Amino acid sequence: MKSFFKNITAFTFTFIVLLSTVSFTVSMHYCGDTLVDAALFGKAESCGMEAMEMKKDITQKCSITKKDCCNEKQVIIKGQDDLKVDSFVFTATQQLFFTAYFYTYLNRFEAETTQFTPFQNYIPPLVVKDIHKLDESYLI
Repeated sequence: MKSFFKNITAFTFTFIVLLSTVSFTVSMHYCGDTLVDAALFGKAESCGMEAMEMKKDITQKCSITKKDCCNEKQVIIKGQDDLKVDSFVFTATQQLFFTAYFYTYLNRFEAETTQFTPFQNYIPPLVVKDIHKLDESYLI
């Protein structure tokens, strides 16, 4: 149960660090007071009002059109950008120690080599008498 809570808190803290360092932009398109489209990472699509305004200007060159009622809003949320990056600087003696330590540690787990036994293909001699029974002595 203790390890379960430890895992949950570790996951929560990593999620908080991730969210605090990520930057993103929310783009919103309003037509009047109505929200038409919202996009999280890209540009919000327009309602098409700009295209109609341009079309009116082309077809009616002398007409005065009213100002565009559409608004574009962008909310930029910047993440934390001043994280400290730790770097390890080892001296020559520390490098030598770690190299020797890891070398000996890894060599500890090498598989044992099989030794050659010259009598492996020979059959043991047949037992004629049970020598252990013949040589036993009992104290009474």
